[in-house]
Amino acid sequence: MARLFEGIRIKNIVIILLGTLLFGFGIIHFNLQNGLAHGGFTGITLLIYYLFTIEPSLTNLLLNVPLFLIGYKLLGRVMLIYSIIGTLALSGSLRLFELYPVTEIPLQNDMILVSLFAGVCVGAGLGFIFRAGGTTGGADILARLANKYIGMSLGRFMFTFDAFVITISMIHLNMTQAMYTLVTVFVASRVIDFIIEGASAAKSTMIISSKTEEISAEVIKRMSRGSTVLTGKGSFTQDNREIMYCVVNRNELIQLKAIIEEIDPYAFFSINDVKEVSGEGFTFDQAQRQIKADQSSKDEKFVSEDKLVSH
Repeated sequence: MARLFEGIRIKNIVIILLGTLLFGFGIIHFNLQNGLAHGGFTGITLLIYYLFTIEPSLTNLLLNVPLFLIGYKLLGRVMLIYSIIGTLALSGSLRLFELYPVTEIPLQNDMILVSLFAGVCVGAGLGFIFRAGGTTGGADILARLANKYIGMSLGRFMFTFDAFVITISMIHLNMTQAMYTLVTVFVASRVIDFIIEGASAAKSTMIISSKTEEISAEVIKRMSRGSTVLTGKGSFTQDNREIMYCVVNRNELIQLKAIIEEIDPYAFFSINDVKEVSGEGFTFDQAQRQIKADQSSKDEKFVSEDKLVSH
């Protein structure tokens, strides 16, 4: 039993639960209360509700059973467990808000706000779930598979599949409702991609200067950031130059520019967006850094001992 749940993190489960609550809130309080559909399997559950008054919390479970069988073969044990948790939690969240709606939000006369808030709630909920390594079943599993095997972004796949479901939903929706629903799923897809990619976005800089050592030393001292120094050659002057490559968080960019301008006002540097960054200083927590530092100390000790033995 312990081996079955190996690799499962409580933190990720909490994030998935919070994501499903946000997702369920958006579906019940914005989509359902205002007659909008949605994409994916959630859109199918809403369509079934509009046509046959079967609760979405029930149909969500029934529709996802076949996909869990696929997920077991292709997504792996950890993601499957997270997906089961996400699907059960989503059905629970939908049922919770069906029975105990937080409030009636009177936005029937402003469907633009309904579309925007529905998209933000659903997209943020799914984004958190995806970042935690889970899904809510349905199209989420299909989106993960598309991302894994054909490299299609999660948000783009979700929007394509959602558009297909909305087209089918037009047997119940009128044209205006369908257009507002498209706005909702488009906003949701953008929010999903932002949370998955943009939330960890950083900035990379390439700095060409004759004072890269001084700049690097100040970056380490003031910002606790490392850098990599490369060797380049100017095409016009044919002079060899050092190029400093450094990745920082967005909120550190102003400080980095100030250091460069302070030490070498004539330095040439460029700034690029980094959608995802992993490693020390970004995704390692303090415990991981300490482990790495301890390991480095051990390695240095072994090297020193080897040198002594050889002498």
